[in-house]
Amino acid sequence: MAGGAAVLLAGCSGGGNAGEDAADERSPAAERLRARAGRDAAGLLQRYDATIAAHATLGERLRPLRAEVARHVTAFAPAAARSAAPSASPSASASPPPVRPEVPGDEEAALGALADAERRAADARTADLGSAPPQLARLLASVAAAGAAHAYLLTGGGS
Repeated sequence: MAGGAAVLLAGCSGGGNAGEDAADERSPAAERLRARAGRDAAGLLQRYDATIAAHATLGERLRPLRAEVARHVTAFAPAAARSAAPSASPSASASPPPVRPEVPGDEEAALGALADAERRAADARTADLGSAPPQLARLLASVAAAGAAHAYLLTGGGS
């Protein structure tokens, strides 16, 4: 865990000058990280939608988490898309996965599957921290922390 914290702190420190940092944020590598995170968030959003559709009784519990994931989709959209259409629906700014995710028939299993998806997404965002420029690293860290909190809440924590 200490290694992850060191990566997080390194990603959040402001070592370069503003011009270099801005160029790093627009680099092809940063855009690839942003695009992958956006696709993952769009897939997670689709998983929330499928779970709510399959288990309407979970809707009230899942809607606030789903709304936050929708904001993540928007946050990872390319800069032009974020500034050109601030009122666009969150799912419009990233391509969703081609198939609707399978949702277990049992509500607890469905929540567990959603929690597992949140954990995988949080782990992927954490893994990306070391190669991300500072501003993107802060966003990735924030989304990873949100995903870990969602997984906790989905598995009965905080209830």
